[in-house]
Amino acid sequence: MGGLTVLRRVRARLPAEDIVYLADQAHVPYGDRTVAELHSYLVDNIAYLEACGVDAIVMGCNTSCAVAAREGWPAASVPVLDLIAAAAAAVVASGATRVGVLATSATAKSGAYGNAVRALDPDISVEEVGAPALVPLVEAGRTTGSEARAAVESACAPFRAPLDALVLACTHFPFLDEHFAAVLGEGVVRIDPSAAQAECAVDFARTRGPRAETGRTRYVTTGALDAFRDALPAFAGPLGPRDAVELAYTLKMR
Repeated sequence: MGGLTVLRRVRARLPAEDIVYLADQAHVPYGDRTVAELHSYLVDNIAYLEACGVDAIVMGCNTSCAVAAREGWPAASVPVLDLIAAAAAAVVASGATRVGVLATSATAKSGAYGNAVRALDPDISVEEVGAPALVPLVEAGRTTGSEARAAVESACAPFRAPLDALVLACTHFPFLDEHFAAVLGEGVVRIDPSAAQAECAVDFARTRGPRAETGRTRYVTTGALDAFRDALPAFAGPLGPRDAVELAYTLKMR
């Protein structure tokens, strides 16, 4: 469900676009998967979206981008907008010099965020920490109350140096933003990569030019269809009359 943070931002900026949103719920949490598994999912997911006839793929998963930084992006006939690249640019633009990156275990271990930020500004200090307990909480819809607050406190505790910015480097984490705000206090800027990624999508749409579209969203899952449909309004807001919720049959057979 994490990529819905990106979708909501993109939809707010591009209300007329037709969008296919692919949720690979059959394989969550990604943070505990091997690099080989994650790369195979990335290959399949990009191929599925290309088959849907999209003209760009807006990545809504930091872990997939981290794997691509290590293993290379699968061949694609359309542009693929890299979430980590967008986030790194946002970090530099923030003016922060002591940056924490909270991510899935796989993203944190890859070092992809530190590499991307330092490639733009080698003077920025980056500390990457994995937080495997947060994604299951968000997927289960347990984003409020004392359990979520305690989980965020525990996730932030390992950072060694005082931070002036924290990147919520998993798209699930912004759903816990109220807890991050309370735990970190006003002195730490919270950077949500979905905002920067939405701007990249807007830039692409402007370059491509206007299209005759209807603002329809197809929500597609590789997991349990009924559970996905029931959970969507809490994460994405009310569905429109032209929207659809579907099962990705070709991916479900993997």
